[in-house]
Amino acid sequence: DVQLQACGGGLVQAGGSLRLSCAASGITFDDYVIGWFRQAPGKEREGVSCIVSVTNSTDYADSVKGRFTISRDNAKNTVYLQMNSLKPEDTAVYSCAAARGSLVTSLLSEYAYWGQGTQVTVSS
Repeated sequence: DVQLQACGGGLVQAGGSLRLSCAASGITFDDYVIGWFRQAPGKEREGVSCIVSVTNSTDYADSVKGRFTISRDNAKNTVYLQMNSLKPEDTAVYSCAAARGSLVTSLLSEYAYWGQGTQVTVSS
């Protein structure tokens, strides 16, 4: 049974930081790309960042480059998203997902497994 458990969201003021965690179980971690996505009210879900387990390759949406950092802890089967210099426009429900493969991708259709979301709210 595949499970992705996301946590770490919360309420923070603009300019602040949060670290999201995504713990994966039921998959061979090295075989998957782990991605973070977000969905704001009234907007489509968008890719934020992803990391390829076997190569450590990463990718970021232009809107978060230089502010967010994705990383992984193989021993814990966990991927982190460090979010710094947060802006009100970063407010959304953030979800993590797993796509089998070894290339970075932001295509939602590539991701077979999804975790529940965690709310991030950035106040101005």
